[in-house]
Amino acid sequence: MSLDTFAPAIFVFLWSTGWIVAKYAAMHSGPFTFLVIRYSLSALAFVLLCAFTGAKWPRDWSSVFRAIYSGIFLHGFYLGGLWWAIANGVPAGISGIIAALQPLMTAMAAPYLVGERLQPAQRLGLLLGFVGIAIAISPKLLTSDTANLWQSAIPLGVNLLSMVSVTYGTLYQKRHLQTGDLRTIATLQYVGALIVTVPLALTVENLHFDGTPEAILALLWSVFGLSMGAVGLLLYLIRRGQVSRAASLIYLIPPAVAIEAAIVFREPLTLPIIIGTLIVVIGVYLTNRRTAAVVPE
Repeated sequence: MSLDTFAPAIFVFLWSTGWIVAKYAAMHSGPFTFLVIRYSLSALAFVLLCAFTGAKWPRDWSSVFRAIYSGIFLHGFYLGGLWWAIANGVPAGISGIIAALQPLMTAMAAPYLVGERLQPAQRLGLLLGFVGIAIAISPKLLTSDTANLWQSAIPLGVNLLSMVSVTYGTLYQKRHLQTGDLRTIATLQYVGALIVTVPLALTVENLHFDGTPEAILALLWSVFGLSMGAVGLLLYLIRRGQVSRAASLIYLIPPAVAIEAAIVFREPLTLPIIIGTLIVVIGVYLTNRRTAAVVPE
């Protein structure tokens, strides 16, 4: 069998491991510090890839600005908020379920930004998606006492805001980055990510990175498995005209993350998480019957 057969599923698997790496990295580094190192190495790796493959760089500053600007939201605020939320107590499995908001929010914003009208099934999918997420996160809020409620609610709120960021970044990229070499665009997007994460790492963290073998392995996986591997597969799928196949599998992300988190971190697969995940999967599937969004991890 050719790579075409397995590439979409491999892409989804790589993407889903991002939540596992985020929780694992939090044991060895501040989230923003880790992301600064990851983005720097990823940008360097992409520069080398662009040089080796003869990628074409933008010829005008407006294209450069647009690529950097999209990276601020697609990587900087999105992953920055997501990783901070996980480091501050949001279970990786629940964060993966919240990630399903991205295609739901994109579909919800599409009528206002690109004039797409939602079908009744898509409207039902949006409603089910939000209901499923509410069910999944409700135990974490309802079991918290008053003193700890804000400690639970704030990271969850940041996680939700990060999905708003990636939704905006996705729509911006669709509108303003339809042309250009995706390899150089990806490189510049990591520059945008550093614009966000470097000041945060310097102001709210002590730049801690313990440098243990486990931390190095997490970093290598983040750079080559996620930043390079997932994006590289996306480029391959685009070239082969199979982006829709990867997008159609996006509804597998929430259960994949929940199962991986249960295996790696023994996060409990409680009944609300299972029911909420199933409802979210159905909601995302209904919403994405016409369109779906793919965001590099």
